[in-house]
Amino acid sequence: MPSLRNSTCHYSSSPPTPTRILDLTWSPYVAAFFALEEATGEAAVWGFHVQTISWSAQIPLASGGTADPSEITPRQPGNFERYFLPGDLRYVFIGEPYVMNKRLTAQSGTFAMPCVLDSPLEDLISEREDLRRSIVKFVLPADKVRREGMRELYNVNITNATLFPDLEGLARSMAYEVEFHWAFDPYTNKPMPGFLEP
Repeated sequence: MPSLRNSTCHYSSSPPTPTRILDLTWSPYVAAFFALEEATGEAAVWGFHVQTISWSAQIPLASGGTADPSEITPRQPGNFERYFLPGDLRYVFIGEPYVMNKRLTAQSGTFAMPCVLDSPLEDLISEREDLRRSIVKFVLPADKVRREGMRELYNVNITNATLFPDLEGLARSMAYEVEFHWAFDPYTNKPMPGFLEP
C-alpha cells in the first residue's frame, strides 16, 4: 500500500515545477519522514490500495460507458492524449515510471496520476462507492510525536542522506544533526539511556 509523501523538490537554481504527477512511496516509514520532517502542526500520511484504485474497478467514461483499467493505462502509446489530457475522466493511475533514478529507488517511490486536475486525489477516489475503503488518512499530531518520531526514523536510517543520495541530501541530513544527538537530548541536555551525565 503506497503512502503519500512530500511532492515538492527544491533545487537551488530553479523553483519547483507544477506537475499532474503526485509522489507516493511504498514505505510507510518514508511517508512518515516526509510528513514529520518540517511539520509544526498536524501532519498526515495517506494510504492507498493500489490494486482496487487503479486496476480492479471498471472506469466510468464521460460518454456514459465504462472501460477496463488495462485499456486506459497511460503506459500504452496514445492513451495519455486520449484519456488523460481531456480532463473529463475521473480516474487515478498509480504506478512506477519506466526509468527509476537514485532518489526514486532510495525512497521506494511510485506515482499517482489523476486524469483531472481540478479535484483533490482523495475526492476522486472516495466519490466512488466501490473505492471508498481504498484510501485512509493517518493523522500525526506533530507537536506530540515529531521529536520522537524523527529520532526513531533516524535510528532506522530513514534520513535525508539516505533518501536523497547526493550532496544535497547529505547537507540536509547534517542540518538535522543540530537537533539530534546519540548521547543526549539537545532540548533538555539529559543523557540518553545508557549514556552517563556529562
